[in-house]
Amino acid sequence: MKYSWMILIGAGAAMLAAGADLPGFRLWSNTELKGYEKKLAAKTDKAKLASEAFGALGNNAKAQISHREGNGEAEIHEMVQDFFVVESGEATLVVGGQVVNSHQSAPNEMRGPSIKGGESKKLSAGDIVCIPAKMPHQLLVADGKQFTYFVIKVTK
Repeated sequence: MKYSWMILIGAGAAMLAAGADLPGFRLWSNTELKGYEKKLAAKTDKAKLASEAFGALGNNAKAQISHREGNGEAEIHEMVQDFFVVESGEATLVVGGQVVNSHQSAPNEMRGPSIKGGESKKLSAGDIVCIPAKMPHQLLVADGKQFTYFVIKVTK
């Protein structure tokens, strides 16, 4: 019995070493992600935001990397939970409360200029945040600062 497990493990290791197809597997190396700060900084729009989509992760999730050099809008995703992994810089995340002057920006998505009554959380490199669906949130980036973060969006 031990021998058959060793053969199976050895065969699996050989397949990995040979580059066998691993459906659904994706690795973003630290080196790869660090390179996005400068790449995206050169592409920021008038909202001081640039993002690059990494595509679907299975049937209900997708990944992207975003870079901000200014405040974002307040948002509410009715069906999407956000996970942020802070790569570099610092920002303040305002969560909870109510979105001021909210309007529908896309199906199941609300936006507005700010949040009233939310809690402020300081974010910096290495922090990981989970924002549940239906929770108002807004990223604030101080003048002259930059903030780069990896995002996974999971749809309910």
